[in-house]
Amino acid sequence: MAAKLVIQQPEPVMESRESNQWDSGICDCFDNMSHCCAWFWCCPCLACKTSQLYGEALCLPLLDVFGCVRPITMAMRVSMRSRYNIGGTMCQDCVLATFCTPCSWCQMSREMKHRNIPVVLVATKNV
Repeated sequence: MAAKLVIQQPEPVMESRESNQWDSGICDCFDNMSHCCAWFWCCPCLACKTSQLYGEALCLPLLDVFGCVRPITMAMRVSMRSRYNIGGTMCQDCVLATFCTPCSWCQMSREMKHRNIPVVLVATKNV
């Protein structure tokens, strides 16, 4: 009976050191006063910019003007929680999107800035 030799190459492993929580709280916009002031005075402009940086349509947040529940803000929060594996519920997202819209956009913007870590691939030497 002949023995079969199987060689298995190691596969690259991506280890995430990110938390499953938001990096900052919903009311932590005062940690960066210039950012907070910009959101206060021009929230629609900066919401559009955040949406574009996230990879969505530039003017998508402007659709929030037409409803009592902010569907675009809520959808962005749900998407961001899913992409970054952040805990929470759609109910929480709905409440924050409806009653804390500017703070919610601030939090999402800070989260994107915090998690914008470049991926580094490490080459291994074959032996």
